[in-house]
Amino acid sequence: MPPRLHRQQISGHLHFLTFSCQDRLPYLDSSASRTLFESVLESRREQYAFHVYGYVVMPEHVHLLLSEPHVQPLSKAIASIKREASRLSPQSPFWLPRYYDFNVFSTGKRIEKLRYIHRNPVSRGLASKAEDYVWSSFRSYAFHEPTRVTVTHLF
Repeated sequence: MPPRLHRQQISGHLHFLTFSCQDRLPYLDSSASRTLFESVLESRREQYAFHVYGYVVMPEHVHLLLSEPHVQPLSKAIASIKREASRLSPQSPFWLPRYYDFNVFSTGKRIEKLRYIHRNPVSRGLASKAEDYVWSSFRSYAFHEPTRVTVTHLF
């Protein structure tokens, strides 16, 4: 990434985010660590007042489709999520310092990114079907089941 990364975070767009564990190590490989991340994401969703439209917690990274918070810049919310998950985890350092942020401003891109998020565990061989992987928003969309993270549906 360039040293002076410019983010468009006061745009009113949705954001497709990816952030990874330090050295791409599988720090999120256990049920306990994934559940911990989901609880941190939910608490920060409430605190910063943003919407989660999609998410998946993979063994060494996370994908999120979020709105911008109403009270703080998105970067502050992400920093808080990463800091709290790191504080509650035994690994240190837990996260790589930066994150990937893609502005999503069209319906087609929203659908594309949400499908990518939900298919990621299947394409990586972690589940045979998206509904078998419980650390994502897929079951909320497909079956209207509650997840540990409150999901706002795009459609």
